[in-house]
Amino acid sequence: MNAHSPKDTSRPSGQRILALWFPYLGTERILRQRLGRSWRLQPQAPRPPLVISHRDKNAQRIAALDEQAERLRLKPGMGIADARAMHPGIEAVEADSAADRRLLEGLADWCDRYTPLVALDGADGLFLDITGCAHLFGGEKALLDDLLARFFHQGFDVRAGLASTPGAAWAAARFRSPDIVEPGAEEKMLEPLPLAALRLEPATVAGLESVGLRNAGAILRSPRAPLARRFGAALLARIDQALGRTEEAISPRLPVAALSVERHLAEPVALMEDIERLVLLLATSLRADLERRGEGARALQLLLFRVDGMVSRVSVGTSRPLRAAEQVARLFHERLTALDGALEAGYGFDLVRLSVLTAAPFAMAQTDLAGDVLQGEEDLALFVDRISARLGAEAVHRPATVESHLPERAVARTPFAMVAGATALRAIPAPPEAQERPIRLLAHPEQIEVMAAEIPEGPPARFRWRRVLYDVVRAEGPERIAAEWWLEPAESPTRDYFRIEDRTGRRYWLFREGFYGEGKPSPRWFMQGLFA
Repeated sequence: MNAHSPKDTSRPSGQRILALWFPYLGTERILRQRLGRSWRLQPQAPRPPLVISHRDKNAQRIAALDEQAERLRLKPGMGIADARAMHPGIEAVEADSAADRRLLEGLADWCDRYTPLVALDGADGLFLDITGCAHLFGGEKALLDDLLARFFHQGFDVRAGLASTPGAAWAAARFRSPDIVEPGAEEKMLEPLPLAALRLEPATVAGLESVGLRNAGAILRSPRAPLARRFGAALLARIDQALGRTEEAISPRLPVAALSVERHLAEPVALMEDIERLVLLLATSLRADLERRGEGARALQLLLFRVDGMVSRVSVGTSRPLRAAEQVARLFHERLTALDGALEAGYGFDLVRLSVLTAAPFAMAQTDLAGDVLQGEEDLALFVDRISARLGAEAVHRPATVESHLPERAVARTPFAMVAGATALRAIPAPPEAQERPIRLLAHPEQIEVMAAEIPEGPPARFRWRRVLYDVVRAEGPERIAAEWWLEPAESPTRDYFRIEDRTGRRYWLFREGFYGEGKPSPRWFMQGLFA
């Protein structure tokens, strides 16, 4: 078990970048679907060469191909008709770039087992910033060997290069795989490689070759000024990036957790009980790190790495900063129970990681005179968190005051966990006029029909609401309430509120919208709420 804090995404001293290239990603996706994830380990039955086709300028062309088709000297960009004329037995499948993208993102998720800093590189590659991570796997070579072996068992032929810059690692992966370039040896590694190793545009490569510059070494030895004048600053930028003269940052596809603890398992686990026991162990280890930082977790995520390459992410949130391992374990118990079998263990999980996605300062709990911690607020927060973990963050709400004079707008429902810390547990202070407000407010004022009034501006003598006629015996008011000053009067007219009691003793809260007068539209009456 080990813990790590996030690394700075800017290029530090000693940075090490691992580049991965999947040259047969599109065809491997199809073959894994047909033959299984471990198809490369099984005896291969005869099958036709496979190519992926896409439409380009009203012609079907090869977008990708497998090893068999590559051995037939077929190449991307070749027309499907020409390829079939040369080799009638090939199989062509329509390209599905969205499925390839999802597969690449899944591979990036799986690479989180080596480092949290994983970035996509085009449609068929990945960058991994393994700075400070290699020693956890026995060194760079051991990490690289483990990664390549695991990908091979999952049915992928992956090329890898490790260097101090993304540019050098990219070149090593595509032209020298598998290769580990020692720090400072990037130029020596690049010299014999073709111009494409510098990640140049095809037009730039063609222009350089036309003047006799046919490999990277020729470019590196040439004067910079003439190259910049003829081929632009982009060429020099690529050279400087590959050699580490200028910074080239990689952008992780997922945010890096504030804290993480993980456990590598010699034997994969599949039972939910085993997973929950591991969560408790990881949460116990995580508590020490949180205490050292004076923080508590507000959002946590459990990552379960399956042996076949799938990654499951289970997240929970808390309404206040949390450290206690038992409480964290309870939250994940509720969340895992809510999944109700949706979490597929397959052949088991061999790596379990618990991460703190969001942390907040942890306020020490108040104790009573006997030295016992006051549990009321904490128990309520834990109850709400468990309900939210089981039913979702929107399952529990609390009232929150809103800056509006209109009663139906003055209070809103807010998800409990959205309010940080103990603020969510405090009662909302009652306004001075709370005793004069009804215990029940209608969600929206309902229009009523007023039969008679003693005076035009006074309360009604009789009204009809929901097809029932009520006689008024007592009334108090009016209480005038206007909307916010920045609203137009036509949008929200002034209201006069009355507290009304009928012959049976039931009490209502009515209001008149608008005023009586010549040339004015007749005011309307509404039912706002009911008193106890």
